[in-house]
Amino acid sequence: MAKDYYAVLGISRDATEKEIKQAYRRLARKYHPDVNPGDKTAEAKFKEINEAYEVLSDPAKREKYDRFGEHWQYAENLGGTGWKAGTDSGGVFTTIHFDDIGSVLDEVLNSIAFGRTFRSTRRTGELEYPVEITLEEAYHGAKRVIEVWDELPCQACGGRGALRYGTLGQRCQTCGGSGSVKKARRLEVKIPPGVRDGSRVRIAGQGYLNPDGSRGDLYLLVRILPHQLFQRKGDDLYVEVAVPLLTAVLGGEVEVPTPKGKVMLKIPPETQNGRVFRLSGQGMPHLGNSSYGDMFAKVKVVLPTNLSERERQLFEQLRALRSG
Repeated sequence: MAKDYYAVLGISRDATEKEIKQAYRRLARKYHPDVNPGDKTAEAKFKEINEAYEVLSDPAKREKYDRFGEHWQYAENLGGTGWKAGTDSGGVFTTIHFDDIGSVLDEVLNSIAFGRTFRSTRRTGELEYPVEITLEEAYHGAKRVIEVWDELPCQACGGRGALRYGTLGQRCQTCGGSGSVKKARRLEVKIPPGVRDGSRVRIAGQGYLNPDGSRGDLYLLVRILPHQLFQRKGDDLYVEVAVPLLTAVLGGEVEVPTPKGKVMLKIPPETQNGRVFRLSGQGMPHLGNSSYGDMFAKVKVVLPTNLSERERQLFEQLRALRSG
């Protein structure tokens, strides 16, 4: 049974380009090999998702796919013959109908005889790859070793998808009739300090192969994992700082965590609960330059527990003085 790329991405046949991209990113994150190490089922699903997205994200390919179904790659050869993709009630391509089988076969035979190939091409070679990093990695920068897949002409059939003249209709067993084969390629990529959630990091010349032999660009789609201490807004960081009651009343110093280590914060006497202090330059690095955002530390006054009898007496005396 032919693949229904719309079903693979879980979208309707009238989905917009934005909906297609959103569906792809959601599924790519779910089934990515980095998220599912050693899971062959997830790896196969990830390849299937990329295959579907490659076609449906390209308006020209999508139009051919909608018209010819699994035979969309042969559109140049079959475009004027009245071929039309048939579907069952579930939207899965099952049959191909054509108006004049004689003319179709003649054209396909001529194409093979004169060496014309049946395989898809990418006009830009752009490749998107989702990457998850921690906030600390976003602060310091990070490296990842990723695996991407090149689509190369099938050597067994010369990119035709079928074997030589005389075996017309017999699909190439090496490429399954697609005219191309996929080959894994491992890359070490760098993620610069200061990236934000949703950033697209461009790695020049490491995308898909174009028909002319050049490569498009690779774009890392960065997702920053939630942090247990810090909340990020732009390049500023926000954190709660526990301050003992006596330090808040009498003044003193407390430690404030930052992505590069702890710093000391001076607490003035009579500091109120919830007060926010700004620590200049202690936030996230600004992408592309050497400056930093700020850290905002919010005071959380911690009341003493397990009071001794003497401590309780002193608090009673304080209450008497304050109410007098």
